[in-house]
Amino acid sequence: MVHLPSVRGTIYDTKMVPLADNIAHFSFGVNPYEVEDKETIISRFSKVTGRDTTYYSERLNSDQSFVFLERNLKYSLCNNLLDIDDKGLIVNQSGYRYYPHQSIAAQTIGFTNVDNIGICGLEIEYEKYLKGKDGWIVLQTDGKGRSYHNLSYPKQVPVNGSDIITTLDIEYQAILTHELKKQMEKSRSTGATGIIMEPHTGRILAICSLPDFNPNNRHNFSEDKYRNKVITDQFEPGSTLKIVPAVASLSLNTVPLDQEFNCEDGSYNYKGIKIIQDWSSFGLLNFPQIIENSSNVGIIKISETVGSKNLYLFAKKFGFGSPTGVRFPGEAKGILRTIDEWSALSLAEISMGHEISVTVLQLALAYSTIANGGFLMKPILVDKIIHPTGKIIFEETPQIIRQVGSKENMEILTSMLCNVVESGTGTSAGIDGWKVAGKTGTAQKFDNGSYSKTKFTSSFAGFFPADNPQLVAVIVLDEPSYYYRWGGVGAAPVFKRIMKRIINSNDQILVHSLHERDLNISSHSNSTKTSENTEPHEEILPLMITGILDQNRTKQKFITIPETRGMSMRQAISTLREVGLRSTISGSGIVIQQNPKPGTEVATNSLCSLQLK
Repeated sequence: MVHLPSVRGTIYDTKMVPLADNIAHFSFGVNPYEVEDKETIISRFSKVTGRDTTYYSERLNSDQSFVFLERNLKYSLCNNLLDIDDKGLIVNQSGYRYYPHQSIAAQTIGFTNVDNIGICGLEIEYEKYLKGKDGWIVLQTDGKGRSYHNLSYPKQVPVNGSDIITTLDIEYQAILTHELKKQMEKSRSTGATGIIMEPHTGRILAICSLPDFNPNNRHNFSEDKYRNKVITDQFEPGSTLKIVPAVASLSLNTVPLDQEFNCEDGSYNYKGIKIIQDWSSFGLLNFPQIIENSSNVGIIKISETVGSKNLYLFAKKFGFGSPTGVRFPGEAKGILRTIDEWSALSLAEISMGHEISVTVLQLALAYSTIANGGFLMKPILVDKIIHPTGKIIFEETPQIIRQVGSKENMEILTSMLCNVVESGTGTSAGIDGWKVAGKTGTAQKFDNGSYSKTKFTSSFAGFFPADNPQLVAVIVLDEPSYYYRWGGVGAAPVFKRIMKRIINSNDQILVHSLHERDLNISSHSNSTKTSENTEPHEEILPLMITGILDQNRTKQKFITIPETRGMSMRQAISTLREVGLRSTISGSGIVIQQNPKPGTEVATNSLCSLQLK
């Protein structure tokens, strides 16, 4: 019995750009009794392989019903062989995994082992769909030990694996990765993570964790680089969590917006237990000003009006302390202790984003909740799974987990978050001509039993356009150098650069309403005060996506998949080649199925899988 391997399914981004593909090898055999044009087969194979024509002539004149001509030829050698249209020629394709974009999105995609079995990431999460089902053919052996295929003997045609269409956009992914790497190096951070999402659907467009690795050469990297830390690791979020007491207060109507709080000149003796410090000596601040200036003292006093029980309940409503439901291995649920485990300091600490651990994904979903009007969404990484027959066997739809707050209250909080970017701690995230909403975070890391005075996380969470949110992003730097510890200095500029580049690469986002920025705000944002809101001498960056994926490549072009069903193998391969597409073949005869379907827009040089019978 001869084993006929199946081909593992391809993993694509949302625009059908391959993220995990197969380098094809082809094996060719013949049934000599059914060969129609021996001379063409002999001539073509001899020219491709360099073998003498007598080698192939002997096989084609064999008295067996099946003989191999060549095994495991690389795809690059097969162009002139695959378009031979002869019913006696049998083609079998096999391959090994290849990741064309190397480290980009590597921790999300994952990789396979030497047996082509998924080991981590989406490769293992969707293994049962991707792996396919191998086939076999029974050969009969005569008295001289020669094997041949008896047409009356059974055979099983291999079924290739299904293709996975993710929500990832490779261009957004490249921008996110590029900007995170630049800031990680500039700030001398030990690591960096980031995510870009659609707030109304929960679709994840880009997700990055640094340092990363190249799955094509993974043995040269330590295993800790395999983890997608946006999903698998948790951290104390600092001031980005101040949205929780803010939403709780707005929902319960505990504080009028114009009520002023004494912020104690930036130093507050909380219950005689601990001195709470602000980054500046604030006096009287109202609710919006407390958020705008990220006052620790002010948010604690607002939380006291909410109470421990309600603060806990709203943190749970936002999804903290629970898995998000994303289909990805190793998700961390974060840490949110129940109220009976709280200390006398817990209300104050949690209000500032301490004594609670979250994932970057959870934080992005929380800000998506504000952006979409109050609904916590289930995150989506995979849009569709397509069987080799072309049938969609799975399709994800947006799913609301729960309503966290009213649309009206989310709009009020959005206005506060816009103030953060326009005149507060997040001015480095501002984009001229756009309304951006967001919040900075600066958190001391818990190290050796206490909060470190030298190790921090710098973060920014935001969305834009604020008046019609389309994108949410969270940026986190792990242990940056001391100057970059402030969220407004370390993380916020990364958000700005990413979004400016996306604006220039996505025409849909360009449909917006310009708004005037107050001259005083512009002056304020350009000042050199040493708070967590400025980064002097910001570098002017190229805005276009062109050249990110490959510095020598032109901007990606897309073409429409032509109809090939009903064509011979030769006609189908020629048709696809003419429009700039590659092809993979399964079976022989005429094309009965193709994937992607006719009419689908894909990138130039994409693969089209053809099933022949």
